[in-house]
Amino acid sequence: MRSLFKSIALALAIASPTVMAADDINIIVVSHGQANDPFWTVVKNGVEAAGKDMSVKVDYRAPETFNMVEMSALIDAAVNQEPAGLIVSIPDAQALGASIEKAVKAGIPVISMNSGVEASAKLGALLHVGQEELVAGRKAGEKLKEMGGKKGLCVNQEVGNVALDQRCQGFKEGFGEVEVIPTSNDPADVKAKVRAALEKATDVDTILALGASTAGEPTLAAIEEVGKTGKIHVGTFDMSANFLKAVAEGKAAFCIDQQQYLQGYLPVTFLANYARFGLMPGGNVPSGPNLVTKDKAAQVVELSAKGIR
Repeated sequence: MRSLFKSIALALAIASPTVMAADDINIIVVSHGQANDPFWTVVKNGVEAAGKDMSVKVDYRAPETFNMVEMSALIDAAVNQEPAGLIVSIPDAQALGASIEKAVKAGIPVISMNSGVEASAKLGALLHVGQEELVAGRKAGEKLKEMGGKKGLCVNQEVGNVALDQRCQGFKEGFGEVEVIPTSNDPADVKAKVRAALEKATDVDTILALGASTAGEPTLAAIEEVGKTGKIHVGTFDMSANFLKAVAEGKAAFCIDQQQYLQGYLPVTFLANYARFGLMPGGNVPSGPNLVTKDKAAQVVELSAKGIR
């Protein structure tokens, strides 16, 4: 994928005498991703790879915690720098809407990624790169129900993030009886709360985590501590090398891959081509969901460890 976009960009650059100099193209990315979340490291890797492939400057920024006030301030600061393009995640459209609309009114092309597909066009973004979270949650719920699950838990490490709330809602729609377990983004907190929930409700047979490293791995640890490894169906959104290994070994059911590398990579390539040639896809780009089950897990472990999958 990277080589394809790079070849196209180079061919166009050679053919056109009006190509904007790389020094003139600065693209800023503002996400809500927390510094300790490996998921967002993969997004950032995609951003940086696209910047290199497209020969443009990229600047990735994010608050240290899930903080919409701080994120809004980061977007405002980016607008003041007048970049050639702005990429944002939209976990809370109400909190971030004014800042995003300010960018659009200033004439800055905006693409949203990861979260906020419903609000993206309303706020003036050119398109969205990501997955439909409600649909992804429903797909996970249906799969877990097919596996025989009757009573489930949804482990939400970022309550208030609309995208994650939608995942739990979709899980309920596809599965049935589900209790939401709110936690922080601290794996130790996740493990403690999942273990407490399992000790309280001994008939729970299914768990869906909303992040592989932050919630999925500590969930597996909690299940092991209560002696139910292999007895509870476990799925997670996103991927990590350790969770993929658990899937390959039959200790977990699946990962939901939304291909976050592409969520970072594609918007940069789109905005670079837009700045140079006025080119832009005509609609949103779905990056997922893709279920990675036992038959596929071993194939992507290495890429996950490298920060690509």
